[in-house]
Amino acid sequence: MNRKKKINAIFKKRMKKKTAKLHTSNKPRYISKAERAKMEAEEAANVEVTTDAATESEASTDSE
Repeated sequence: MNRKKKINAIFKKRMKKKTAKLHTSNKPRYISKAERAKMEAEEAANVEVTTDAATESEASTDSE
């Protein structure tokens, strides 16, 4: 009985590993604190550039 139990345990363990590999996680990839700060700085710079461009285009249309 002990041998049979051991074989079944090994089989279940292998099956569990195989099924775990098949299912991908829905969890988003980890982003470090430094990486998040860098992304926020880039985003802020992009927003700043777009707002500057928008104000320049408004100023040019007002002067015409």
